[in-house]
Amino acid sequence: MPNISGGVAIVQSLLDHGVDTIFGLPGVQNDHLFNALYDAGDQIRVIHTRHEQGAAYMALGYALSSDRVGVYSVVPGPGFLNTTAALSTAYATGARVLCLTGQIRSDQIGRGFGMLHEIPDQLGIIQSLTKWAARIPSAADASRFVAAAFNEIDSDRPGPVGLEVAPDVLASTAEVDLSASSLTPRRPRVDGDAVEQAAALLSRARNPIIFVGGGAQGASAAVTALAELLQAPVIASYNGRGVVDSRHPLSFTLPAGHRRWAHADVVIAIGTRLSRPLLEWGVDADLKLVRIDIAPAEMTRIHAPTVGIVADAADAVPALVDALRLHTSGFPARSEEMATLRAEIDAEFARISPQIDYLHLLREELPEEGLFVDELTQVGYLGRVAWPVYHPKSYITNGYQGTLGWGVATALGVKVANLGRPVLAVSGDGGFLFTATELATAVQHGIATVTVVFNDGAYGNVRRMQEQQHGNRVIATALRNPDFVKLAESFGAQGLRATSFAELRDAVRRGFESSMPTVIDVPVGEMPSPWGLIHPGRVR
Repeated sequence: MPNISGGVAIVQSLLDHGVDTIFGLPGVQNDHLFNALYDAGDQIRVIHTRHEQGAAYMALGYALSSDRVGVYSVVPGPGFLNTTAALSTAYATGARVLCLTGQIRSDQIGRGFGMLHEIPDQLGIIQSLTKWAARIPSAADASRFVAAAFNEIDSDRPGPVGLEVAPDVLASTAEVDLSASSLTPRRPRVDGDAVEQAAALLSRARNPIIFVGGGAQGASAAVTALAELLQAPVIASYNGRGVVDSRHPLSFTLPAGHRRWAHADVVIAIGTRLSRPLLEWGVDADLKLVRIDIAPAEMTRIHAPTVGIVADAADAVPALVDALRLHTSGFPARSEEMATLRAEIDAEFARISPQIDYLHLLREELPEEGLFVDELTQVGYLGRVAWPVYHPKSYITNGYQGTLGWGVATALGVKVANLGRPVLAVSGDGGFLFTATELATAVQHGIATVTVVFNDGAYGNVRRMQEQQHGNRVIATALRNPDFVKLAESFGAQGLRATSFAELRDAVRRGFESSMPTVIDVPVGEMPSPWGLIHPGRVR
């Protein structure tokens, strides 16, 4: 066994687990980790950011848009705390993120000396935002703990994990067993009896609906086959966008699901919490629920299913398709019915203008293989249900966490994970400035994204609520913005302004042709509310 430092052991273990990129900021408590990263040379790319939140958001975007783990490293205390919005979003979306944070010296932890970057119970905070977290106790244990972290990332429901390591552990040397660098992730076995019960129930269905969430992203082909066999519409949650190609005649989003919910007899929920339908749309005794989820707790969190299958969707859905084919050769085609449903929903989308017009234009200009990063802005809100998505993991959203301001930095991580594909992000002027300084990172590291900033000079959604729901008590929502074009140019990025649809189309094309990051400022006025369409209310 080699005699190496804790920092070297961690870096070597990351390499052994296929990590080739790490986002972060060096500092006194993780200097020996960055020394090891320096010595690793071009085996691992280090992308240093201008703020810890940027590093964590980039790791998040990297993970959400690929099959790889997004890794970030920061100093403890305020450094780690600056990453917690991204870490909580990783938890909400089941993203495979590794938070690797420093600590104060081992013999000082928990003693309240007031050391640099010391906070009470940092590990407890990490554990509250991840599915698993631990402190590496010694250099000799470093490889084993990294292996455990990767094992936890992939076991059961995927999600973020955390490791903290003290500077003396990073600096000290020991004999390290690097051969024990991998474990076998826990993966529940598919219950054949439950699959058979589900197939029997579905074979008798007359108005089935399939709902998919982020947990179905790895089961795209099987979900599509199930939908075609049942002739059932597939309703994608925000994180389920792309599981079934939006161009497929059975592919829909939540507004269409709401229209079908009242008359559904069997609902199949695959890798989704199904929280909005169950909590907002209503449930009665006539509705049968088949749930496929890797987490046992989801089976009864809101509403107990008629049949529950605890398994990864990638394992369970193909088994369900095979079992269902023994019961039926297929349901009658519903092409005309589905076409009518699509026309009705498209007509509803068309009333939310100009948001839908911007979405149409941007979708036309983003190549099929491109990735889209949403943000909490008027165009982004509608995009969650109206943006056409053609491939799994190509629509990047923060799910229920609603992380305002994540867009710029997250899109950079998406681009790093998908260097050969165009990446388009939308933002509002409010959210844009949360991580706009990461344009410096984008320029320095050659990360060419296109960000469209819809600029209404306000936190527009909040302002509209103040006007319409709170008696015009408008407060703390007006914004004084810099010139976004000049701001982008000051970083060395391409800054453009579009005051018409034609100018926006041209600007987006110029952005995709550029080798540098591009920011497009789009001045807009107040936009109509999409919320009546997105949250339509109880139907049963």
